[in-house]
Order: sequence, then structure tokens, then C-alpha cells
Amino acid sequence: MLPVVILAGGLATRLYPVTRKIPKALIPVAGRPFIDHQLALLQEKGVTEVVLCVGNLGRMIETHVGDGARYGLGVRYSYDGDRLLGTGGAIKHAAGLLPDAFLILYGDSYLDIDLEPVEHRFFSSGLMVLMTVFRNRDMFGASNIVAGNGKVVLYDKTVRDPRMEYIDYGLIALRKSVFDPYPPDEPFDLAVVLSRAAAAGSVAACEVGRRFYEIGSIRGIEETEDYIRNRKPRSGKDSV
Repeated sequence: MLPVVILAGGLATRLYPVTRKIPKALIPVAGRPFIDHQLALLQEKGVTEVVLCVGNLGRMIETHVGDGARYGLGVRYSYDGDRLLGTGGAIKHAAGLLPDAFLILYGDSYLDIDLEPVEHRFFSSGLMVLMTVFRNRDMFGASNIVAGNGKVVLYDKTVRDPRMEYIDYGLIALRKSVFDPYPPDEPFDLAVVLSRAAAAGSVAACEVGRRFYEIGSIRGIEETEDYIRNRKPRSGKDSV
């Protein structure tokens, strides 16, 4: 299983004042810090190695998670430094800890899907990037993806297009070299990288039928908490 990079360095301003004192990863959800649920789910899905990209209040996350042994994982850390580097800059900064290919997960996402089919689709596509997509039709936020023929044709969070039926599901597979054109230790957004790669025809699409959960808002926390309290671990292979 490819290692997973978790992007957990943001300020989480939508959850102020709570996240002024603790990072979003440590917000209590269903009786435990959210990162506990996230890491337990990854271990259940077969992941063994995780790199946490942290920034704001990141030491609190490292103090809680440690080396990951109690989750059955190996966990390492990449700190932004004196300024936040954004989601793209944080991954570029962590490059020395990463192999040629890896998975990316947002720090507020709970994605209860099997990862092996995603990896298989990524490698069989022969493309630089794979994005998991959900046929959203503006159900869970604004749709931002046009997909067809196994590719992401357009990905844009700022421009509305009537063809957009899909949304970024939150799990991405890519090759590290996609970041080569971007400067080190400079802030930039992962969305910029993905948008440019999609425009170049370099992004495969993997449609997911199971909805995503997230803790980016109070409503999101409530829905995620309800789902976690009622889910049963699945040892079999799920289709995506």
C-alpha cells in the first residue's frame, strides 16, 4: 500500500474559536480526537506509513499521535516552518520523506472506502495524477469537476461551469515529480497543481459511490460523528 500524506497544517478558521487553541485534527469526534478515527481507518484499509504535514499547532498533533505505533502505523512529520506553505507547498516541503508515488488525504476527511482499487486505477492509468470524484450535483457543496472518459477534464474551485457534476472526493494519488515545476519553501495550493495537471490531460478520474464525511464545519462534525458511532469495520474489499 502506498504511504498516505495527511494535510493537517491549516488554520481551520471556520471552526474558530475552538481551533485557536487546538488543531482541527484534535477536535473531539465520537469521544476521541478526530485524528484517532482517521488513522484507525487508514490502518483498517491496509495503510502502514503516514506522513503528517503540519503547521499551526502541529506540535500538539505530534505529542498526541507520536510515532503511530499505537495505531499500528509508522507516522512521520513534516513541519511548514515559520510560515504556512499551503497544501501544495507543504507536500513539496515533505518531498524528502516521500517515495515516487503516494496518496494524499485532507486532514479533515473521513473516507470510508477501499484504497486498493484506487491505487490499481492510478497505476493502470499511466497518468501523473488520479483524483477520486463523487457525482455530487451540488449536494455536498458546490461541484467543481468535469469528468469523462476516465479523466478529470476540468477542476476549478473558483469558476462555475454547468458541466460540473462531480466534486473532489478528497483522496488523491500522484507522482512526486508533478511538483517539480514549483519552487521549494514557497506557499502554493494543491488545487493549482491539480487544475493545471487536469488541463494538460494528466489526471485520471476514479468515481466513488460512497459519500464522504468531513469535519470542516459544525454540520460536518455532527454528520461525521453520527456516521462513526454507527459504522461497523469492514474486513472485505469494497468497490469504489
